Amino acid sequence: MYSIDWQRILTAVGHYAVAQQGQVLIEYALVLALVALATIGVLQAMGVHIDGILDGVGNGMSSVSNP
Repeated sequence: MYSIDWQRILTAVGHYAVAQQGQVLIEYALVLALVALATIGVLQAMGVHIDGILDGVGNGMSSVSNP
């Protein structure tokens, strides 16, 4: 009675899957860019404080003797 064109159905599903993958990739890229910008902002704001902490850690480690 009805003829199902499987090739057209599979092609449509394939195109939909590719479009979805592209959308997910763009969303991940935007989230990654947002995280990178937030990290850069925090590190710039706390740069002086982190520098002092790392200097303290370095000085503390230099006083430890190697076995």
